[in-house]
Amino acid sequence: MKFTEGPEIRDTKAPAGPIEERWEKRKFSAKLVNPANKRKLNVIVVGTGLAGGSAAATLGELGYNVKSFCYQDTPRRAHSIAAQGGINAAKNYRGDGDSIYRLFYDTVKGGDFRARESNVYRLAQVSVNIIDQAVAQGVPFAREYGGLLDTRSFGGAQVSRTFYARGQTGQQLLLGAYQALERQIAAGTVTMHTRHEMLDVIVSDGRARGVIVRDMVTGEIERHLADAVVLATGGYGNVFFLSTNAKGCNTTAIWRAHERGAYFANPCYTQIHPTCIPVSGEYQSKLTLMSESLRNDGRVWVPLRKNDTRAPGDIPDEERDYYLERIYPAFGNLVPRDIASRAAKNVCDEGRGVGPGGLGVYLDFRDAIARLGRDAVEKKYGNLFEMYERITGENPYDVPMRIYPAVHYTMGGLWVDYDLQSTIPGLFVIGEANFSDHGANRLGASALMQGLADGYFVLPTTLGDYLAAGPFGDVDEEAVAEAEIKVRSKIDRLLAVNGTRTPDSFHRELGKLMWDYCGMERTEESLRKALERIPELREEFWQNVKVSGTAEELNQVLEKAGRVADFFDLAELMCLDALVRTESCGGHFRAESQDADGEALRDDEHFAHVSAWESTPDGPVLHKEALEYEYVKMTQRSYK
Repeated sequence: MKFTEGPEIRDTKAPAGPIEERWEKRKFSAKLVNPANKRKLNVIVVGTGLAGGSAAATLGELGYNVKSFCYQDTPRRAHSIAAQGGINAAKNYRGDGDSIYRLFYDTVKGGDFRARESNVYRLAQVSVNIIDQAVAQGVPFAREYGGLLDTRSFGGAQVSRTFYARGQTGQQLLLGAYQALERQIAAGTVTMHTRHEMLDVIVSDGRARGVIVRDMVTGEIERHLADAVVLATGGYGNVFFLSTNAKGCNTTAIWRAHERGAYFANPCYTQIHPTCIPVSGEYQSKLTLMSESLRNDGRVWVPLRKNDTRAPGDIPDEERDYYLERIYPAFGNLVPRDIASRAAKNVCDEGRGVGPGGLGVYLDFRDAIARLGRDAVEKKYGNLFEMYERITGENPYDVPMRIYPAVHYTMGGLWVDYDLQSTIPGLFVIGEANFSDHGANRLGASALMQGLADGYFVLPTTLGDYLAAGPFGDVDEEAVAEAEIKVRSKIDRLLAVNGTRTPDSFHRELGKLMWDYCGMERTEESLRKALERIPELREEFWQNVKVSGTAEELNQVLEKAGRVADFFDLAELMCLDALVRTESCGGHFRAESQDADGEALRDDEHFAHVSAWESTPDGPVLHKEALEYEYVKMTQRSYK
């Protein structure tokens, strides 16, 4: 796949000056919209997870006319509900040395020095407000015996800053945002459109002015216009087919915005989560996450001997390798996800993996139960243990869990500036759908933090600055008609193929290809193979996919086919981005770029930048945004 290199791109919205003052400076410099004018302005928010739900609720509360869209039958089914372990905030309730600066530093380091300093510091600042907001909404965070909010540790940190609600933190936070959203729906400031899928962005006079959506029940194609559009549609991990994401998660919204002119940043930055239930057969359609919080008390180990088939209880301690504690004594089992995942892959590649096919390691709670008692462990992790037992038939109170890395999160996404605005004026992107805060690896419990920071606190300020220049006049009817025709023609094309293979079969084949060639470890050879095979498979898809039914009805096969078509195009860009970035950093591990200990070896001289890809008729164009560090020194990450 050929590409060209275009001019550099810069974030012109980030203020200069001391980093701790930049967000306050930006808030003060942002133009305001008076209450009477807010009632004249319309905003579309696509997605109702933590980012989209909190954004729609807050914008409605401010007085804007908001239309909210989701493809689920209720906003509560957004994938944020599946988040388990917790949410980070620099409250320092434990008095263990945490601070806004330490959270900022840990996040930049955890992302392997591939994130913007200004954005990450703002995230750390805002984190303390999120907890207050959630508590005021009634989110039932865990509390200590005396009634104070409890915290626990997550990977990449040596302090306890993660607030949690057992293993259901995402669910409880989403219900808080959902209640705020429903309040605005009842007040009439937010109009909710469930079972609607966004299929294109309307761009008129260079601005995002609306969306084309499909009513998933009737099949009707609808046009909705606004003064600004906000995408909060999550990540693209399902390009791998097998992931911890809900089956409905897809890339269609952000990919079609990319085709309209929004740059796509760092698509190769994907996160492999180290604690997931291993694949158990060819029939599986998704994988299940076991929260990173389990690594607080669970110890990760494998047998010292290769091909050891003994039951775990029959293997004495002296014949076990607690490899994370051995290799990384300072952080132990709480190293960042990319490091824990690669370490698990390495011991399995050595022939010391456990379970079917040797693709698993043990996560053992024997010592924690002996130290704390079963009741204490059950209070912390009971719902996770129950979930594990239901899926595997094994009781983790009696035998160790078996875990293995799986695709979980994507750090890449649409490029945005400090104001969260994409390269299309009026198109804002929040939460996992953008690239802005996590660099090449996200620390655990930071996704919920970013989603709510963007939705509750950042976007309402920066969007107001943009809307202060509105309303923006009539939308060009030709632009609307062109977007609608494009959507209809793609649907017609999918229905017309009438081949012999299902969309799922193509998706599964693409996913395996991506996992094998662009997964936990990438090489020039594997990426070139992928870039050769993806266009061939895509061509076969367009010649042989079978989409039954019609467009004028509920048609889940048609929905899947459209999403898989977009996954093919995204997969190609991911592999190209991974091929061009010859260094290793965070979750992007090039086998050719590692140090003597097998750790990721960055190339700061050539790759200390964001790769922002533009879609053009002549192929992708790469724009680089230089990353400059004033407050954190770029060093080789060490968790030893």
